[in-house]
Amino acid sequence: MSTVSERLGIEPERLWGGSVLALLVGLVGGSLVFPRIVYDGFVWHYFWGPVQADANSAVCAIREGGVTQYLSSSSACTAAAEPVAYPGYTLVSEVGYIVVLLIALIGVVFLLQRLDIGEDREFFFALLPFMFFGGALRVVEDANDTAGAEALISYPLNTLFISPVIYVTVFAITLVAVVAAVALDRNGVVDDYARPLLGFGLLALLPTLGYLAYLAVTGGNGVTFYPQVITVMLVGATLSAVVTWKLVERYVPEVNKGTGTIGFVIIWGHAVDGVANVVGLDFMTKLGAGPNLVPKHPVNQAIVDITAATLPASVLAVTGDAWPFLLVKLVAATLVVWVFEEEIFEESPRYTMLLLIAILAVGLGPGTRDMLRATFGV
Repeated sequence: MSTVSERLGIEPERLWGGSVLALLVGLVGGSLVFPRIVYDGFVWHYFWGPVQADANSAVCAIREGGVTQYLSSSSACTAAAEPVAYPGYTLVSEVGYIVVLLIALIGVVFLLQRLDIGEDREFFFALLPFMFFGGALRVVEDANDTAGAEALISYPLNTLFISPVIYVTVFAITLVAVVAAVALDRNGVVDDYARPLLGFGLLALLPTLGYLAYLAVTGGNGVTFYPQVITVMLVGATLSAVVTWKLVERYVPEVNKGTGTIGFVIIWGHAVDGVANVVGLDFMTKLGAGPNLVPKHPVNQAIVDITAATLPASVLAVTGDAWPFLLVKLVAATLVVWVFEEEIFEESPRYTMLLLIAILAVGLGPGTRDMLRATFGV
């Protein structure tokens, strides 16, 4: 963006702000002028509709005549005219969120430049609790939606805690924590902003986990606790990450020259997501921890479908059909780590650090949610 801004003679921050404003004007203007095509057929269908359906515990939501209706029957959803929105993600929405993420990262880079932080690796590790916090907060909303449960958070407020809106919520909380930590540092209260930032993350995470533990102890909202599930998931993820890392160090050591310990954390975070899916989708009943979960991402579903169609039933009865997802996560995370060579850190340290944080967050955040959801039976 700096090259484009130099050619146009515009400061990078202003070019970014103008680009974001132009996109918003295009979406809002298009929604007002062509509501059925732009809003109903695109914005609502792929982005806001799935959130509404999830927030109202509906099988799907439909949009007709500018009015949203929520259906509780799969057959009614199938028979309904488009646009029909189901809870979860689609390929279109996932691509859209990736674009939004990249645009947001550029804006955050400008902010970190103004604050003069974000170049050191301590910044990466200080944000780890916020990633766990995002997943845990999503499970609180899952418990809130349990059938027959007493709703702690009702619609539309609960949309703030449903994917992908929850990413915005957690981002806003994290941003406030970053600014507060920097303020403490600049005013001489602390010597390093990273420590209070880590503390703020733990301050957000621990009460959230405490609330889930309280529900498990009291049996509130049908929440229970399966220690065998979280044990298997954490041990499985850690072993998977360690084996992958050892193989990398032995056969292709150049992969982790740039990232070092950060690379291992990224692989571990995505291993958590992979193992949580494998255990949650295939082995909950075998662990005596209630019914198996259902995949909500198109990629997860596609892998499950391909595996189920490829392997014989006798093999699937032993291995399940979600295990290739773990392999995909480990390989993909390793390849991403490989991309981040030492030169990249030197050329653009802030943007590189933010990319690494985002890469970990999109694995560890959903992985934490799936792990805790299975552990607490929600």
